[in-house]
Amino acid sequence: MTVTSEQDLNQEFGLDGELNFESALENYLNPDFGDLEEGSIVKGEVVRIDDDYVLVDVNFKSEGQIPASEFVDPAGQSSVKVGDKVDVFVVRKNEQEGSIVLSYEKAKRLQVFDQLESVLDQNGICKGRILRRIKGGYTVDLGGVEAFLPGSHVDLRPVPDMDALVNQEFEFRVLKINRRRSNVIVSRRVLLEEDRDFKRQDLLTTLVEGQMVTGRVKNITEYGVFVDLGGLDGLLHITDMSWKRIRHPKELVQLGQELQLKVLSFDKDNNKVSLGLKQLIEDPWQDITGKFPEGQVLKGKVTNLVDYGAFVELEPGVEGLVHISEMSWTRKLRHPSQMVHAGDEVDVVVLGVDPSKKRISLGMKQIRENPWEVVAVKYPEGTVLEGAIKNITEFGMFIGIEDGIDGLIHVSDISWTKKIRHPNELYQVGDMVQAKVLTVDQENEKFTLGVKQLQEDPWAYVPDRYPVGHSVTGLITNITDFGLFVEVQEGIEGLVHVSEISSKKIKSPSELFKEGENIEAKVIHVSAEERRLGLSIKQLKEESEVRAKKPAKDFRTAGGDAGSQTLGDILKQKLEEGKEEGEE
Repeated sequence: MTVTSEQDLNQEFGLDGELNFESALENYLNPDFGDLEEGSIVKGEVVRIDDDYVLVDVNFKSEGQIPASEFVDPAGQSSVKVGDKVDVFVVRKNEQEGSIVLSYEKAKRLQVFDQLESVLDQNGICKGRILRRIKGGYTVDLGGVEAFLPGSHVDLRPVPDMDALVNQEFEFRVLKINRRRSNVIVSRRVLLEEDRDFKRQDLLTTLVEGQMVTGRVKNITEYGVFVDLGGLDGLLHITDMSWKRIRHPKELVQLGQELQLKVLSFDKDNNKVSLGLKQLIEDPWQDITGKFPEGQVLKGKVTNLVDYGAFVELEPGVEGLVHISEMSWTRKLRHPSQMVHAGDEVDVVVLGVDPSKKRISLGMKQIRENPWEVVAVKYPEGTVLEGAIKNITEFGMFIGIEDGIDGLIHVSDISWTKKIRHPNELYQVGDMVQAKVLTVDQENEKFTLGVKQLQEDPWAYVPDRYPVGHSVTGLITNITDFGLFVEVQEGIEGLVHVSEISSKKIKSPSELFKEGENIEAKVIHVSAEERRLGLSIKQLKEESEVRAKKPAKDFRTAGGDAGSQTLGDILKQKLEEGKEEGEE
């Protein structure tokens, strides 16, 4: 055991004399802790670091233990080393036991709150990192204090991808502090608005029409793009983006993209700016008629299909329209995709140019010879030809003539006399049919044929064969409410109207007649042009009754005694009867 003398102690502690030694001993046994008040922040020195705790000396009877986790930086490493001076918060102390509880994090929080209150009072700016998304906004780390950033205060406009802002650092304006509840509310939008207003005022004093400006795409719509010029938004309309036609602005620009633009117009009163992108290059439509004269054959690329045609790019920024009617001489297209697709290279002919409306009309079918001109020469009206039936409809059948050209035989041109409800009663697809060319309408692209025209019309002989007044016998083929249809020969029918059936009123012809029954009637009307034959049962019956009554009348006139008639009376009667029949 080493004995230390009083002199040695005086030398070790730098004391001089007995009083100094006693004073030092008193201070050692009963130290003066000065400002070590609970709830205060004091400066201490790191004296030891282990896995769980960091010991900090604050000039107390014992060092304070602080969890090592309070000194871990974002990278997971300890932020202090032995000998470092740190500010700590006195949580609790016990002078009798000589123990003290300290907190490094609480000291930092209190200091940060002091700083934030200073920032709030001075309307200053603080920096922070967005930690995570929460309901209604974000949590922001302000250097030891977590603040709330409302979603409405993140940006000037709604943010499309809110997760993209996590772990990013920004500047904020402190809106409100509640130290008791440890609540801090910050805003980024306020700073952006202030910056925007400042830049807007500066921009409003310098912006003029025709000026070249740089802006960033902030919003894309169907009709155009809104560009942030730095405090002032301008509209780049879709029609001012490119000389060529585009369907949507997204084809040319993306959100956040920086663009070089030209100011087309500037309304200072309403702060409205119209911008142009295509105006940065020369208008390709200048002297367009000289570049693309009518009749010129060109190659182009199909850029877009619509219901009424296809757009073909002739050079960058110049497109023409091939209308669906100008794609094929013979095919009846329902949609341009039946002929071409986007990206196809096609040969076209310039049909017309309208520089004022920036329109070029193009044709594809004009590259080839018009087959309708060939047909008109090869098959003039009256030509007899033969072809296969390609299609049958209710109104007729189509005969293949040339490649892509069909001739129509209408159902009414199949037979002179037969009533055909549908052509499939007589024909089938694939049958070979001989027909006569009736019309070749090159302008309307119509080619009509007839089968019945190969034979003479039997109705041409009906007026001579069945003159008015002539009695005919025929077969009832159909009974209707308005009369009887009577076939007098194959394919030739006459009509006995209900008014010509009887002098008596009848409800329906079916009360007196049946289909298939033979009747005799008188011809009262005939027309080959109208293909009509009018018959009358009533008139034939009335004439028969008149003839039957005439001999009885003459007999009474002669005295009522046949035996008293002379040969002259009989001859006279016969002559009168012959005269009456001749008059009829």
